[in-house]
Amino acid sequence: MTWEAIHFGIKQRLTVRITEFDYSNRFVDEMEKGAFKRFYHVHEFVEKENGTLMIDTFNYTSPFGPIGELADQMLLEQSMKDFLITRNWYSKWIAEEKVKNE
Repeated sequence: MTWEAIHFGIKQRLTVRITEFDYSNRFVDEMEKGAFKRFYHVHEFVEKENGTLMIDTFNYTSPFGPIGELADQMLLEQSMKDFLITRNWYSKWIAEEKVKNE
């Protein structure tokens, strides 16, 4: 799957492949092509009394060695957290709207 997002005013394109899949429980996507040196993203789904809890474990390595590590600490880490929170809020909203309209 390929998706685009704008980070720091620059359009980024990331291609990931689902490398693990356990229906209704979890899946893992890993970067095949994109700006990161390494990208590993686990999505876990835990059934709760009033719905489903999704747990994101996002593990990546920035490119450019020590310079990338510094940029990660100063900017990228918080930006990626904000991006995931926003994306997950939007995904939740879409899922709830779909259920409401069924």
